[in-house]
Amino acid sequence: MPPCHAPCPQVTLDLPAALCFVPAAMQTVHSDSAPAAVGPYSQAIRSGHLLFCAGQLPLNPETMKIEAADIAGQTSQVLTNIKAVLAAADLDLSHVVKTTVFLKDLGDFATMNGLYSDAFGSHKPARSTVQVAKLPLDALVEIEVIAEIAP
Repeated sequence: MPPCHAPCPQVTLDLPAALCFVPAAMQTVHSDSAPAAVGPYSQAIRSGHLLFCAGQLPLNPETMKIEAADIAGQTSQVLTNIKAVLAAADLDLSHVVKTTVFLKDLGDFATMNGLYSDAFGSHKPARSTVQVAKLPLDALVEIEVIAEIAP
């Protein structure tokens, strides 16, 4: 974030200008090639040099339905949807710095992990994977990502 050149009115301490930051303007990112949001949220939000992508479900963006019944098909669709959202911000998987994977069943981890590994190749962002009781639309997997945008 660029430093401000005026005192920060919200800060009562007398800080050097180098420590005073102007809040970044947030921008909504949308891709017609990814499923539309199924609730009151955005596909992604750009804030400063980061892109925060909402969790992607295995929805086919054309039908807005989950078409794959197994974890392999659902993981592939989720990764396709993530790539579409990233592309709307002129990014790809190599820009991802953090992922969170939500699985309905950790027993599906090996299959999901193989497809995930193939998609990311040698790039290995930080990742958390958790089992959840239920996902929207009874999906088996949901993945959210945070990507870095070059200054």
